[in-house]
Amino acid sequence: MTTVEHASRQRPRAAAVLTRIPGTLAVVGVLLVVGIVGQGLWSATPAQTWWQDVAYGLPALQDGRWWTPVAGTFFVVSPVAYIPTLLAFAGMGLLEWRRGTRVALLSFGVGQLVAVLVTCAFLAVASLSAWPWADRLAGVLDVGPSGGAVACIAACCALLPSPWRQRLWVVVFGYAAISVLFLGSLADVEHAVAVLFALAVTRSFRIERATLRDRRLLAFAISLALGAVQVISLLVPTDGPFGRTQALDGPWIDVLVDVVVIGFVTNGLRLGRRWAWVLTVLVALLNIVTSALLVLVLAVDPGVQLDGDDAHHVVATSVLWLAFLVYLVATRSAFRSRRRRALGAVKGRRAADPPTLDEVRETIRADGGGTLSWMATWDGMEYLRTTTGVVPFQKHLGVAIVLADPLGPEGGIPGSVAEFVAAAERDALVPCFFSAGTRTRDAVPPSWRSLVIADDTIVDLPGLAFTGKPWSHVRTALNRADREQVTFRMTSLAEETWGVRQQLRAISESWVGDKDLPEMRFTLGTLRETEDPEVRLALAVSAVGDVEGFLSWLPVYGPGGEHRGWTLDLMRRRDGGFGPVMEFLIGSSARTFAEEGAQIMSLSGAPLAHEVGDDEGQIARLLGQLAGVLEPVYGFTSLHRFKQKFNPRYEPIHLLYRDEGDLARIGPALVRAFLPDATLRQYAAAGIDMIRRD
Repeated sequence: MTTVEHASRQRPRAAAVLTRIPGTLAVVGVLLVVGIVGQGLWSATPAQTWWQDVAYGLPALQDGRWWTPVAGTFFVVSPVAYIPTLLAFAGMGLLEWRRGTRVALLSFGVGQLVAVLVTCAFLAVASLSAWPWADRLAGVLDVGPSGGAVACIAACCALLPSPWRQRLWVVVFGYAAISVLFLGSLADVEHAVAVLFALAVTRSFRIERATLRDRRLLAFAISLALGAVQVISLLVPTDGPFGRTQALDGPWIDVLVDVVVIGFVTNGLRLGRRWAWVLTVLVALLNIVTSALLVLVLAVDPGVQLDGDDAHHVVATSVLWLAFLVYLVATRSAFRSRRRRALGAVKGRRAADPPTLDEVRETIRADGGGTLSWMATWDGMEYLRTTTGVVPFQKHLGVAIVLADPLGPEGGIPGSVAEFVAAAERDALVPCFFSAGTRTRDAVPPSWRSLVIADDTIVDLPGLAFTGKPWSHVRTALNRADREQVTFRMTSLAEETWGVRQQLRAISESWVGDKDLPEMRFTLGTLRETEDPEVRLALAVSAVGDVEGFLSWLPVYGPGGEHRGWTLDLMRRRDGGFGPVMEFLIGSSARTFAEEGAQIMSLSGAPLAHEVGDDEGQIARLLGQLAGVLEPVYGFTSLHRFKQKFNPRYEPIHLLYRDEGDLARIGPALVRAFLPDATLRQYAAAGIDMIRRD
């Protein structure tokens, strides 16, 4: 695409965006025009002779300048302040984009007036009590639209789905509380009022039985914020409701101890560790007791001289620690995870003994499973015994990845899903289900996300006949094999001679050697998995005894031990051999399975080969782009197109996860699951190769 064509396509998009946010653009335009006319874009507004006539605050209202809450909105205090002020209007733009111009303008205008007027009313009352901080702010004037902008930002919290809505509210609350407690300017009080106003109007902050994960994440965020407060108070002068502190003036050793301890235990809180909870409670109690003693000393002897203004800082910090302590006590059950504990264990009892491999096989035979269930018997799998079945999974980089669907009776899948999720979250693991079917998708909590990552290609075998144009590729391959005397044999690895086994290994090693990365695992088997006596091999053998190619087939069981069909795993061919060997092998296998009475033949699903629809979201489109990048290395899309020759029907294969926040950890974990033996050098070489081919 040329630069001119790209620019021509971008113009309609930019115009569409601008037409969606006229209110925001109008307010920003007024601010800039006023900045030019009033010279605020290049000189400080308080230095202007008309400052008193436009600035709002308690003195302005007491002197009868009632218009100032509106007039002062469109001025900015200094040229530098225009940068954060204009950036803050991104919140209003987003609100207008999602809720319309009327809602955005009302949120901004009413939020600005409420922030200014309520702050003035609060200071008028608070200054009567001889509170130095309130008395000082009662005489301050200010200008700017930040109150309305912050109200719009807070209102944007309601636009997000749960649990992101609650998480963003925590960030907004934290900003407002820390700003008031430690900076304490007139604007900070206005911002806090604007946040409370937006909360009262939207009523969108509802922690209704927050999940185990969210309780830990909130503790993690608060702990980080407290650590940041300790550092900021050393570097920046503070002037909050409890008094002033000077930069680089304070109990250095106390702050350093707090920061070290907080840094040490913060990650433990994220993981739900009991020791981290205990240490944090002790630190909170220490801060609160210290503050209480200082307040007691000042109450007994108001004239006592303390070291600078340290007491004010300690009291302000202790307010946050007290709130944090209340939260920690209320959510204490979320912090019971212990390292090196078997998945599924809880306090007071150990986990049920995981099932053996033989038990897993017997469960699949007895209760049936999906087309990928036999992969649960491969090396590297772990198992969680639930009250209704067995959940096969792997752990990588703090993520517990379930392979396919839980095993056991179909009616027990919801119970197994719930028990696995609870056990994983209790041990601070990120739970997800990879290559799951529709039954598992329906069993996960309603708030979970579902992403189609592949399509299982299934050929129904009853009545199968290679007639008509759709089967021309298969008929051509079968006829050519007859002419060239290539024969088909359904067998197992143990039944073959040493010479044939060596040929299979040579073919497989040649295929692997062509890749910059090693063989993929997890949902893709290797020659080792064909040693299983229940796995069948389909061989194409030339007239002179050379193996032209081979397939491996995994058993698919139904309830009651019914052998429903087979799933394709390995596909390998000899270089320079019989051309349509794969069409010949799959067609011959299908004919054999149909004669044996099998119901289905699954050609499995190629990872990342699902064709993304317009309604599947940005994450799905990103995976589609990733598939394009990996295509030169693994050929997922080409494989998917090849399977279409066999006229299959499609069943979606899902990745199930809690929310988008987990994807940053699930992605690397899946890479490790698929490529457990790959080295950093191999990743780099593969990346360079993909760039060259692109």
